[in-house]
Amino acid sequence: MSPEEFVKNFYVEKQNILHSCFNSQSEYKSITSIKIEELNLDEIQTEKLKKIVSGLLTDTFYTILLGLDGYASIGTIQESFKIYDEENNLISDDGDLEGYAYEYFHRE
Repeated sequence: MSPEEFVKNFYVEKQNILHSCFNSQSEYKSITSIKIEELNLDEIQTEKLKKIVSGLLTDTFYTILLGLDGYASIGTIQESFKIYDEENNLISDDGDLEGYAYEYFHRE
């Protein structure tokens, strides 16, 4: 897996979580989607909340990726991490994720 594929998978996961939060048609609803449904929001309010949740998820995933890359702290520690796959192939080394993370999470 390349650094870009790694970041893209985080982005796909963000989109999946966002979708599950606002999917009231699913047989298996998330706790978040149930809570949002209980708010009885109209369409405009739902879209506003969706943008807020999307922004929160973007900030969270982007910060995690930058934290792994050494460009942001995770908790109180800021250092870069090397990321390997199950076969011990290097996916990311110092600074490999930041550019892709910006591209995927801030191009919206």
